[in-house]
Amino acid sequence: MIRKLLSLFLIALSSSVMADMARGFNVLEQELAPLKGNQITGFYRDGYCRTDENDPGQHAVAATMTQKFLDYTKSRGNDLQTPKPRSSFPGLKPGDKWCLCTARWIEAEEAGVAPPVNLPATHKAALTLVPLKTLQKYQTK
Repeated sequence: MIRKLLSLFLIALSSSVMADMARGFNVLEQELAPLKGNQITGFYRDGYCRTDENDPGQHAVAATMTQKFLDYTKSRGNDLQTPKPRSSFPGLKPGDKWCLCTARWIEAEEAGVAPPVNLPATHKAALTLVPLKTLQKYQTK
């Protein structure tokens, strides 16, 4: 009986460790924090801005939407404001939290409309395209 319970415990622990590893680390070299908001975000729709080889858009930047950013990204062909019921996407509004493609965030920063960034919830993969100092300038308080 004890052996069976120990086996079940180890399986549960292993699953938990694997889930933590899959979430990864943030730009501050800490465990990636969830991006808490009204929408379930992330490439994997698990509330984390984690990314890997399955995510061609690198949805790594944890951001708080602004109207300027939403208008900008719509002008670039990515309408995040309009609900898309077929894909269970409710549409975003200012104040909503969302995992953005790193390249789009950089475009917005260069255009002067980058939204604020939640560093603890931003995946370290973002650092392959944008320096930490740049992200820090937009850090949410």
